[in-house]
This record gives sequence, C-alpha cells and structure tokens, in this order.
Amino acid sequence: MALAKRTLPNFRRTESLYAWLMSSPALLALLLFVILPFLIAIGLSFTDQRLIAPEPGQFVGFRNYDRLLSLTVLTLDPLVDENTGAVLRDANGNIEYPRSRSILRTEERYAGFFDWFGFDIFEKRYVIAAKDPTFMQSLVNNIVFALIVVPVQSSIALGLALLVNQRIRGANTFRTIYFSPVVTSTAVLAVVWIFLYNPDIGLINQALSSLSFGLIQPINWLGDPRTALIAIIIMAVWQGAGFQMVIFLAGLQTIASELYEAASIDGANAFQRFRYVTLPGLRNTTIFVLITTTIFAFRLFTQVDVMTQGGPVNNATSTVVFHVVQEGFRAKRLGYGATASVVFFAIVLGIALVQRYLLRSSGDTN
Repeated sequence: MALAKRTLPNFRRTESLYAWLMSSPALLALLLFVILPFLIAIGLSFTDQRLIAPEPGQFVGFRNYDRLLSLTVLTLDPLVDENTGAVLRDANGNIEYPRSRSILRTEERYAGFFDWFGFDIFEKRYVIAAKDPTFMQSLVNNIVFALIVVPVQSSIALGLALLVNQRIRGANTFRTIYFSPVVTSTAVLAVVWIFLYNPDIGLINQALSSLSFGLIQPINWLGDPRTALIAIIIMAVWQGAGFQMVIFLAGLQTIASELYEAASIDGANAFQRFRYVTLPGLRNTTIFVLITTTIFAFRLFTQVDVMTQGGPVNNATSTVVFHVVQEGFRAKRLGYGATASVVFFAIVLGIALVQRYLLRSSGDTN
C-alpha cells in the first residue's frame, strides 16, 4: 500500500512531463507566431514607425489611439435670411445648413476631424465627425456583416447538418459538396463570384430576370454601395456554411439515439424532438459555432480586397482588417496599422467574451 502511494505521485509527475513535451511544439508556435507578434504590435502602436524608413520610429504616446478613436458631434442650425429671419430652403424645399467641412477646417477645436455622416432632427443637423472616419465606417461594416452572417450562416449550417445526418443514399456525397467551398481558395471563389455578379452577363442577374419574367432589371451588385456589402454577405454565407455544418454534424452524432426513441414513445413529433432533444444536445456545439463564426466574420478581408477593394464609394465595404492592411502595409504606416489591429483585437475579444457569457447564461436558465 505504501509503495502504491509513493508510485502514484511519480506517475503523475511523469504524465505531466510527457504532456508538456507533447504540447511544446504547439505552445512554441503559439508563442512565436501569435503572442510575440501581438506584443510587438502593442509596442509599435505607441510609435510613428513606417514600414520602409531610413530612421527608426519615434515614441508618440497615445497619439495613434487618439486619431483612431476620436469622435465629436457638430450641431448645425439652419441658415436664415439676414433680412427676414426666415429659414433658407433649397429648390426642393429642404432646409439649408452651413457646410460642416468649412467648420471642421476653420475651427481649431476640430483640428484633424473629418465628417463621417449626419442626420436631421427637428430642424437641426447633427454631424458625426471622426479623425479616422474610414476606421469607424469599417467597424460599422464589420458589425453589420457579423449581425447578418452569424445567425444566417449558423442556421443554414444546422439545416444542412440535419439533412446529411440522415441515413440516406449519397449522404457522404452531399457532405463533400457542401464542404468543398470551405477548402477552396477564397481568392479564387471571389473571382468566380465577380463573374456571377456581373451586371451584363452574370448568371445571378440572368436567373433573377428569368424568374421574374423580366420584371427585375440587372443589378450592379458590386458597383452599387447599397448592394455591394449584401453581395459579399451572400458569397461569405455560401462559402462558410460547410465548415459550421461539419461541426454541427459532429455534435448531432454525440446525441444518444435512445433520447429520440424515448421522445417518440412519449408522443413527441419531429419539431418537438428537435426542440427538446436536438437543440439542448447541441448547446455547447452551438456556443462554439457562434463564437467562431463571429470571429471569422470580423476577420473578413479577402472577399473585400478582391471583389470591391473597400468600395465602390465611401468605404461601403471596407472592413477593419482591410483598413489595417491599407494603413500598415500599402500606406506603410506600420505604427498606425498596429494601433488599429490592437484596438480591433480588443473589440473582437470583448464581443466573444460577452457572447460566450450570454449564451452560457441562457443555457443555464433553460
């Protein structure tokens, strides 16, 4: 008995040693290619380092963060006639306001700010100005993209997983077909979808025209700022659903068949079995899928770079990763690009943690 007590700690120490040895390559790669570069990016964010410069960058403190995150609001009153005091209106009857750009350029307190967007309420115009409106618009595009892609793509993936999980002939073939876009180069797929979206000869416009008997006119999917982001969303959902499908499929196969049999004996129909057996059994899988899909959605870059280059106008499809690449590598402002990447990492991490907490909490209450 005493020998067994002495042997057990030795065995645990040996097992722990082997565990560290086996995981050391992955931990070393994580340190060299993730943690260390991120720490370097944090250091660069406090400098004005350029990618190609004869001299090293200078320490600038929080100047990069100030430029990246600064916002202000201008409140503009309507222009009035000096003689009558009446509010001036244009030819269409709209109230005229002072030009926000002239105020931003002349008043010292607004130095470095550029107008981002504005709106009118109760005969006043409010203009939101930012020192980097491109970053702000890119962040908004990322949020819109994620809000649409995450639920839509996850729902489609779950539906596909339920279909291919059936014991039918050819199920493995359908699994391969649905998963094939995931392993295909994103750049290649983006080029293919450019042809599909072509306003003149694209198959999508031709299909819409045929189905509507000519009522739907050709749409300039990638050339219109109102549809460009939607076009990228459709392409991204189509490409990524297969990856989430495989994860959901693995989760479905861990649910015991006895649970479905017991539910059927109790008189549960197909929808009730899905609601009370399948969904609870996929709770942890769903949490993982939603968090990873959110992270992938915020990493959107290749589709934008190939299909729209952030346009077509006013950064309609620009994303934060695209903006980081533009600033850090193409404009060679390495310090500022590092600042954007650090802020973006913090935002995505915060969203993932909040999402995980909310999903866990909702699961516990159920």
